[in-house]
Amino acid sequence: MQTTTLKLYTLSYSEMKTYLMAMIFAAGNILLPQLVHFVPQGGFIFLPIYFFTLIAAYKYGWKVGLLTAILSPVINHLLFGMPPLPVLPAILTKSVCLALMAGFTAQYFKKISVPILIMVVLGYQIIGTSVEFFMVDSFREAIQDFRLGIPGMLIQIFGGYLVIRYLLRK
Repeated sequence: MQTTTLKLYTLSYSEMKTYLMAMIFAAGNILLPQLVHFVPQGGFIFLPIYFFTLIAAYKYGWKVGLLTAILSPVINHLLFGMPPLPVLPAILTKSVCLALMAGFTAQYFKKISVPILIMVVLGYQIIGTSVEFFMVDSFREAIQDFRLGIPGMLIQIFGGYLVIRYLLRK
């Protein structure tokens, strides 16, 4: 897999396209978890709520990513009760962290590569897990993504890389 230079789209909150793109990516983050939840513990294993947040922030900037990061878990919770209310703050924390890390990383490096995405995914997971530990006061619960979610992190890295590369061609 190679490194690809990005054509960045940093949208502002005054542009309607920002909200349109955020809604499209949030819809992906709403549909994907519904499919994954057919697998026992699928949400814990595949971490689907983060996938389109990564893509949104990396391709369209941290503002689209941030809107996607907040809307996705909240709408999912309101419509389907997933994620459950007790874990919603931790998922929102990780989602926001992912959006900011992906958006600023894309802006800084101006390219996409697997090593860069590894850095983004591990970065948001480490920071998010640390914050989650202070929220839940349970090390076992806080490291759940590292215990069960390795497949999901790999999907974010390699699947995210492929989708972002595809979007770069458009």
